[in-house]
Amino acid sequence: TRRTIYLDYNASTAPDPEVVAAMMDALAEGAGNPSSGHEPGRRAARAVESARPEVASILGAHPDEIVFTSGGTESNNHVLKGLFHRAHGRPHFVTSAIEHPSIIEPCRFLERLGARVTYLPVDRSGRVSPDDVADAIDDDTVLVSVMHANNETGTIQPIREITAVARERGVLVHTDAAQSVGKIRTDVRELGVDLLSLAGHKLHGPKGVGALFVRRGVELEPLLHGGGHEAGRRSSTEAVPVIAGLGAACRVAESWIDSETIRSRRDQLWHGLRELLGEKVRVNGDPGARLPNTLHVSLLGEDASAILDRIPELAASTGSACHTGSEAPSGVLGAMGLGMDEARGALRLSVGRWTTEEEVEYAVERLARAVEAAPSMPR
Repeated sequence: TRRTIYLDYNASTAPDPEVVAAMMDALAEGAGNPSSGHEPGRRAARAVESARPEVASILGAHPDEIVFTSGGTESNNHVLKGLFHRAHGRPHFVTSAIEHPSIIEPCRFLERLGARVTYLPVDRSGRVSPDDVADAIDDDTVLVSVMHANNETGTIQPIREITAVARERGVLVHTDAAQSVGKIRTDVRELGVDLLSLAGHKLHGPKGVGALFVRRGVELEPLLHGGGHEAGRRSSTEAVPVIAGLGAACRVAESWIDSETIRSRRDQLWHGLRELLGEKVRVNGDPGARLPNTLHVSLLGEDASAILDRIPELAASTGSACHTGSEAPSGVLGAMGLGMDEARGALRLSVGRWTTEEEVEYAVERLARAVEAAPSMPR
């Protein structure tokens, strides 16, 4: 049986060997509580505090600006709800129509509590206009939240331009960088953001852990109350092994930022599909401003789910793995103006540090063969 060809790195990644080693070391240290004053507790606390600068380093942040969370979803919820509960009157949030559900759904929830939310449109390439951000900001705006890179198409947003616009009006900016950290440079000072979310399992760290960058001076109401952990910002005894793993993942990932090897595998995928399928395959998203590992295409006239069903050894996605199972076309693609035919044939192929040329060649050949063997779709 042929082994699985994994081309779904945007959904999740396997822990790096150094991550596994760091987690095993933390587990071997015993059951000390990082808040305890005895030596087992101090050992656990040292493991947590050694991971903090490793996460800070990949973001260009100060260690005391890093809050450990259970993942990107919690980090995003913390930002939105934490600002809402610190605001007065009827706070206004500005976000985009293509955000991850962990932004969209909390925004919908806060609307039920009285918040106003503006969902900005995107252009055909999936990018938000900084001018639209400027037009949306009003006197009640407390936050602009736009993702750094889209989880489906890989399109990178003009975050620096957006933060410049918001800063002129004194408005905080958050970016969900779960898909970009470890793939492209995500320096918080260069981006100009006040808040940034990341998820461990997107960059070869463990699942169940993430981090939130909170710029010095920014105040959030805690999402979890009860013990004053993480300098009072996130109660709950720290999950030492996965935090140690996240630190190791960030340390290792720094050498893979803007990897030409990964970019070449993505381009190999595209050129191979284009050569075999011609005009039947079309790239979605911005051809230039996109993640180096992500290829999002539409197989025109095809049902991408049916195509993947014909290739059980290929692990890829027809959308975001966070909200699969729906027959409706992707909201991201709809916001970009893609038609039903393009959305139905949409396929996300995301490569990673362990993707080989041979795997790409095999995936291209099998995809092309599956398309050629597929029955014609009714119009």
